[in-house]
Amino acid sequence: MILKAAGGRVGGKVLENGCGIGLYLEKFVPYAQRAIGLEIDWERAYAARRRGLEVLCAAAEHLPFSDQAFDLILSHEVLEHVRNDRQAMEEMTRVLREGGRLVLFVPNRGYPFETHGIYWRGRYHFGNIPLVNYLPRRWRNRLAPHVRVYERRDLEKLIEGLPIRLVSSTVIFGAYDNIIARFPVLGRALRCFLQNLERTPLRLFGLSHFWVLERT
Repeated sequence: MILKAAGGRVGGKVLENGCGIGLYLEKFVPYAQRAIGLEIDWERAYAARRRGLEVLCAAAEHLPFSDQAFDLILSHEVLEHVRNDRQAMEEMTRVLREGGRLVLFVPNRGYPFETHGIYWRGRYHFGNIPLVNYLPRRWRNRLAPHVRVYERRDLEKLIEGLPIRLVSSTVIFGAYDNIIARFPVLGRALRCFLQNLERTPLRLFGLSHFWVLERT
């Protein structure tokens, strides 16, 4: 999916913005002229470097790269965690070459569960909490102040005025690898069923927005 969205730019200089320990980044290495990861958490960045990957430790709002340095940027479920998502988007646009592409995944507010847990009465509760994202935003953000969630109009506002255009957009369900690891048959059936919904209007209830953007 990501390689197809890249439209051939994977053979150039690639940045994964928020690479974690490098599981996605290492997939780019055989194709890219150069594949670089950026990760704000030092321990994760160090773990990725130990895997032989080129990774820098820095914040998404202050990318340590020159203008128009990359042909392809992957931002996979990262913007919801940064301090300033608009600034992070501006920075990714800045370092993207003309005609380069940004492949973006962010959480969908239409998904029935908040996957990052919530805070309730001063305590953090881990897990997939149902219906939180359907609350009025003010209430939702009090329960989950540590993570953003996006509607389409939020993303449109995020790129407004930037030299970048929308190539494609959809909403997708997840891979559900954790469920498959515990219950292989049930997990695969669930994944197949939900991913088939991506071709129907019910995709609005999917896990993530999946946008492909191109620098103009």
